[in-house]
Amino acid sequence: MPIGVGLIGLGMATAPHMMSLRELEESGRVRIIGGHAPSATRRDDFTARWDAPVFAEQAALLAAPGLDLVLVLTPPGAHLPVAHAAIAAGKHILVEKPIELTVARGEALAAAAEAAGVRCGVCLQHRFRPAALRLKATLASGALGKPLSASASIRWWRDDVYFAQPGRGTMARDGGGVLLTQAIHTLDLLLHLMGPVRDAAGFAITSPLRKIDTEDVAAAALRFENGAIGVLDATSVARPGFPERIEIAGTSGSAVLAAHRLELHGMGGAPPEVVGQEGSGGGGADPMAFDHGPHRALITEMLDAVEQGREPSNSARSALPVQRLIEAVLADSARRA
Repeated sequence: MPIGVGLIGLGMATAPHMMSLRELEESGRVRIIGGHAPSATRRDDFTARWDAPVFAEQAALLAAPGLDLVLVLTPPGAHLPVAHAAIAAGKHILVEKPIELTVARGEALAAAAEAAGVRCGVCLQHRFRPAALRLKATLASGALGKPLSASASIRWWRDDVYFAQPGRGTMARDGGGVLLTQAIHTLDLLLHLMGPVRDAAGFAITSPLRKIDTEDVAAAALRFENGAIGVLDATSVARPGFPERIEIAGTSGSAVLAAHRLELHGMGGAPPEVVGQEGSGGGGADPMAFDHGPHRALITEMLDAVEQGREPSNSARSALPVQRLIEAVLADSARRA
């Protein structure tokens, strides 16, 4: 039987999820039950664009017949109360990134889902890009040897229109700036590939370009538990925005992952193996200018986990290390200020 899916929070993040759900509905994997948002305008826009039911009250959606899985697409600070309501109703949940405003709140969300025996995944879709999957497999095979250096560069741009949304870029709404809101996908992928970070020395500032109270320029030196070292470079002030990059060098080869394109360089001097094509990762003025294929793959993994009674690979617990790293970088920066 198709898995019944509902959405709570109908803002900017809705589009790639709904495009994915429509395709999965056509293949018989899901049935879209409907969406809820406190805003009547957003409910009307959702119905008009997607021709799908809406629920004026969250409780009504959670009580809808056939609902199995809830996509929590609200601002981060609302994730925990919405998740609690969905968990109490016995529904599995897939939560937008970041899992919550803080590590402590994220841990509370993960613990609540585990205690209730429901599955909880987090939308960290960069893990599911084909080039990223290939790099993960390459590292696991040992083809690059022992990792020695691993770095991430996220040099993006967000314009005045983006920051015109009430509360955008503030601690009250987003819980953080470029690290938690934009760079988190690439940082999560770096940790997914390399494993945990042992030490981080960080710096973060707020540029004069926006009236925000969070960082929009950040940098850090990293030491991983596997012994490799590297750097983090993240900003949303780099016009017009460039593809994010992860670079890994090992004892037997190197890899450069630029958004959707991977280059694998061996030791023999042969031309690199190239996987994928150049493309935007959403790093420019339009944050939604990206292919929804990784979202579809991520949702498919969540559906498989629900059907098989297991944790998804993008579980709530797996989303906590990147948030711990972000908090560590910002804490170190504050200490140095």
